[in-house]
Amino acid sequence: MCRALVIVDVQKDFCEGGSVPVKGGTDRARAIAEMVRRSAGSEYAHIVATRDHHIDPGGHFSDHPDYQNSFPVHCVVGSEGSAFHPHFAPTAASGVVDEVFYKGAHSASKSGFEGSAQDGTSLADWLRARSVSDVDVVGIATDHCVKATALDGVKAGFTVRVLLDYTAGVAADTTDHAIDELRRAGVALTGQPVVLG
Repeated sequence: MCRALVIVDVQKDFCEGGSVPVKGGTDRARAIAEMVRRSAGSEYAHIVATRDHHIDPGGHFSDHPDYQNSFPVHCVVGSEGSAFHPHFAPTAASGVVDEVFYKGAHSASKSGFEGSAQDGTSLADWLRARSVSDVDVVGIATDHCVKATALDGVKAGFTVRVLLDYTAGVAADTTDHAIDELRRAGVALTGQPVVLG
Protein backbone atom coordinates (compact mmCIF):
# COMPACT_ATOMS: atom_id res chain seq x y z
CA MET A 1 0.00 0.00 0.00
CA CYS A 2 1.24 3.51 -0.74
CA ARG A 3 0.60 7.23 -0.36
CA ALA A 4 -0.73 9.69 -2.95
CA LEU A 5 -0.93 13.47 -3.02
CA VAL A 6 -4.19 15.09 -4.14
CA ILE A 7 -3.82 18.73 -5.20
CA VAL A 8 -7.17 20.50 -5.13
CA ASP A 9 -8.18 23.26 -7.57
CA VAL A 10 -5.01 25.34 -7.91
CA GLN A 11 -6.70 27.35 -10.66
CA LYS A 12 -6.53 30.97 -11.75
CA ASP A 13 -10.08 31.81 -10.69
CA PHE A 14 -9.31 30.82 -7.09
CA CYS A 15 -6.18 32.95 -6.80
CA GLU A 16 -5.73 36.69 -6.64
CA GLY A 17 -7.11 38.29 -9.80
CA GLY A 18 -9.59 35.46 -10.40
CA SER A 19 -13.38 35.60 -10.25
CA VAL A 20 -13.54 33.95 -6.79
CA PRO A 21 -10.13 34.84 -5.37
CA VAL A 22 -8.81 33.34 -2.15
CA LYS A 23 -6.20 35.61 -0.61
CA GLY A 24 -2.95 33.70 -0.37
CA GLY A 25 -3.93 31.42 -3.25
CA THR A 26 -1.12 32.64 -5.49
CA ASP A 27 1.46 32.05 -2.77
CA ARG A 28 0.05 28.58 -2.10
CA ALA A 29 0.21 27.76 -5.82
CA ARG A 30 3.93 28.53 -5.73
CA ALA A 31 4.47 26.60 -2.48
CA ILE A 32 2.60 23.55 -3.76
CA ALA A 33 4.62 23.52 -6.99
CA GLU A 34 7.85 23.64 -4.99
CA MET A 35 6.69 20.89 -2.65
CA VAL A 36 5.70 18.67 -5.56
CA ARG A 37 9.09 19.11 -7.20
CA ARG A 38 10.81 18.14 -3.93
CA SER A 39 8.67 15.12 -3.11
CA ALA A 40 7.83 13.58 -6.49
CA GLY A 41 9.12 10.03 -6.70
CA SER A 42 10.13 9.92 -3.06
CA GLU A 43 7.34 10.63 -0.57
CA TYR A 44 4.48 10.00 -3.00
CA ALA A 45 3.90 7.03 -5.24
CA HIS A 46 1.33 9.08 -7.17
CA ILE A 47 0.42 12.75 -7.52
CA VAL A 48 -2.93 13.85 -8.93
CA ALA A 49 -4.75 17.16 -9.26
CA THR A 50 -8.39 18.21 -9.40
CA ARG A 51 -9.97 20.99 -11.41
CA ASP A 52 -13.32 22.72 -11.19
CA HIS A 53 -14.73 22.21 -14.68
CA HIS A 54 -18.12 23.91 -14.92
CA ILE A 55 -20.45 23.89 -17.91
CA ASP A 56 -23.85 24.50 -16.31
CA PRO A 57 -23.72 23.86 -12.56
CA GLY A 58 -27.18 25.25 -11.86
CA GLY A 59 -27.56 27.13 -8.58
CA HIS A 60 -23.83 26.89 -7.88
CA PHE A 61 -23.49 30.04 -10.03
CA SER A 62 -25.36 33.09 -8.77
CA ASP A 63 -25.57 36.84 -9.31
CA HIS A 64 -26.23 37.06 -5.56
CA PRO A 65 -23.90 34.38 -4.13
CA ASP A 66 -23.88 33.33 -0.49
CA TYR A 67 -20.27 32.07 -0.80
CA GLN A 68 -21.24 28.81 0.87
CA ASN A 69 -23.35 27.02 -1.72
CA SER A 70 -23.41 29.62 -4.50
CA PHE A 71 -20.61 31.66 -6.03
CA PRO A 72 -19.94 34.04 -8.92
CA VAL A 73 -19.29 32.37 -12.26
CA HIS A 74 -15.91 30.61 -12.13
CA CYS A 75 -13.83 27.89 -13.78
CA VAL A 76 -16.05 27.65 -16.85
CA VAL A 77 -14.78 25.04 -19.27
CA GLY A 78 -12.44 26.67 -21.78
CA SER A 79 -12.06 29.93 -19.85
CA GLU A 80 -8.74 31.39 -18.80
CA GLY A 81 -9.83 31.23 -15.17
CA SER A 82 -10.29 27.47 -15.31
CA ALA A 83 -6.61 26.90 -16.12
CA PHE A 84 -4.07 25.92 -13.50
CA HIS A 85 -2.39 28.94 -11.92
CA PRO A 86 0.83 29.89 -13.75
CA HIS A 87 2.93 29.05 -10.68
CA PHE A 88 1.56 25.51 -10.71
CA ALA A 89 0.82 24.90 -14.41
CA PRO A 90 4.42 24.06 -15.46
CA THR A 91 4.64 21.49 -12.68
CA ALA A 92 1.29 19.98 -13.68
CA ALA A 93 2.46 19.76 -17.30
CA SER A 94 5.89 18.34 -16.47
CA GLY A 95 4.72 14.75 -16.12
CA VAL A 96 5.01 14.78 -12.32
CA VAL A 97 1.21 14.93 -11.99
CA ASP A 98 -0.05 11.50 -12.98
CA GLU A 99 -3.69 12.39 -13.63
CA VAL A 100 -6.17 15.28 -13.51
CA PHE A 101 -9.72 14.79 -12.24
CA TYR A 102 -12.43 17.16 -13.49
CA LYS A 103 -15.44 17.96 -11.35
CA GLY A 104 -18.61 20.01 -11.45
CA ALA A 105 -19.62 20.08 -15.11
CA HIS A 106 -23.31 20.15 -14.18
CA SER A 107 -23.24 20.42 -10.39
CA ALA A 108 -21.37 22.12 -7.54
CA SER A 109 -19.13 19.07 -6.93
CA LYS A 110 -16.76 20.50 -4.35
CA SER A 111 -15.05 17.18 -3.65
CA GLY A 112 -12.33 15.79 -5.86
CA PHE A 113 -13.88 12.39 -5.22
CA GLU A 114 -16.86 13.53 -7.28
CA GLY A 115 -14.55 14.11 -10.23
CA SER A 116 -13.31 11.83 -12.97
CA ALA A 117 -10.37 11.54 -15.31
CA GLN A 118 -10.77 12.09 -19.04
CA ASP A 119 -11.57 8.40 -19.47
CA GLY A 120 -14.34 8.56 -16.83
CA THR A 121 -12.44 6.84 -14.02
CA SER A 122 -13.33 8.21 -10.59
CA LEU A 123 -10.62 9.42 -8.23
CA ALA A 124 -11.36 6.66 -5.70
CA ASP A 125 -11.21 3.91 -8.33
CA TRP A 126 -8.01 5.34 -9.81
CA LEU A 127 -6.32 5.37 -6.40
CA ARG A 128 -7.53 1.88 -5.45
CA ALA A 129 -6.29 0.46 -8.78
CA ARG A 130 -2.81 1.65 -7.77
CA SER A 131 -2.98 0.24 -4.24
CA VAL A 132 -3.10 3.67 -2.61
CA SER A 133 -4.13 3.51 1.03
CA ASP A 134 -3.05 6.94 2.32
CA VAL A 135 -3.91 10.31 0.81
CA ASP A 136 -2.47 13.75 1.53
CA VAL A 137 -4.66 16.69 0.45
CA VAL A 138 -3.50 20.24 -0.33
CA GLY A 139 -4.91 23.15 -2.34
CA ILE A 140 -7.67 25.75 -2.43
CA ALA A 141 -9.79 26.41 -0.48
CA THR A 142 -9.31 24.88 2.96
CA ASP A 143 -12.90 25.56 4.00
CA HIS A 144 -14.54 24.39 0.78
CA CYS A 145 -13.08 21.97 -1.77
CA VAL A 146 -10.09 20.84 0.33
CA LYS A 147 -12.43 20.02 3.21
CA ALA A 148 -14.94 18.23 0.95
CA THR A 149 -12.20 16.19 -0.73
CA ALA A 150 -10.65 15.13 2.57
CA LEU A 151 -14.00 14.15 4.08
CA ASP A 152 -14.96 12.13 1.02
CA GLY A 153 -11.55 10.46 1.09
CA VAL A 154 -12.27 9.20 4.59
CA LYS A 155 -15.74 8.02 3.50
CA ALA A 156 -14.10 6.14 0.61
CA GLY A 157 -11.89 4.26 3.07
CA PHE A 158 -8.58 6.08 2.68
CA THR A 159 -6.38 7.30 5.53
CA VAL A 160 -6.38 11.06 4.94
CA ARG A 161 -4.08 13.85 6.01
CA VAL A 162 -4.47 17.55 5.14
CA LEU A 163 -1.22 19.51 4.90
CA LEU A 164 -2.57 22.87 6.08
CA ASP A 165 0.66 24.72 5.24
CA TYR A 166 -0.23 24.06 1.61
CA THR A 167 -3.83 25.27 1.76
CA ALA A 168 -5.50 28.68 1.67
CA GLY A 169 -8.78 29.41 3.44
CA VAL A 170 -11.46 31.89 2.48
CA ALA A 171 -12.18 33.17 5.99
CA ALA A 172 -10.93 32.51 9.50
CA ASP A 173 -14.25 31.40 10.98
CA THR A 174 -15.16 28.97 8.19
CA THR A 175 -11.60 27.64 8.11
CA ASP A 176 -11.64 27.02 11.86
CA HIS A 177 -14.98 25.23 11.48
CA ALA A 178 -13.59 23.15 8.60
CA ILE A 179 -10.56 22.14 10.66
CA ASP A 180 -12.79 21.06 13.54
CA GLU A 181 -14.96 19.06 11.14
CA LEU A 182 -11.94 17.38 9.57
CA ARG A 183 -10.50 16.50 12.97
CA ARG A 184 -13.80 14.98 14.11
CA ALA A 185 -13.89 12.86 10.94
CA GLY A 186 -10.48 11.40 11.72
CA VAL A 187 -8.46 13.42 9.22
CA ALA A 188 -4.88 14.03 10.38
CA LEU A 189 -3.81 17.69 10.18
CA THR A 190 -0.36 19.21 9.92
CA GLY A 191 0.73 22.87 9.87
CA GLN A 192 -1.44 25.97 9.65
CA PRO A 193 -3.56 27.21 6.72
CA VAL A 194 -3.00 30.58 5.12
CA VAL A 195 -6.03 32.73 5.96
CA LEU A 196 -5.79 36.36 4.96
CA GLY A 197 -9.53 37.12 5.11
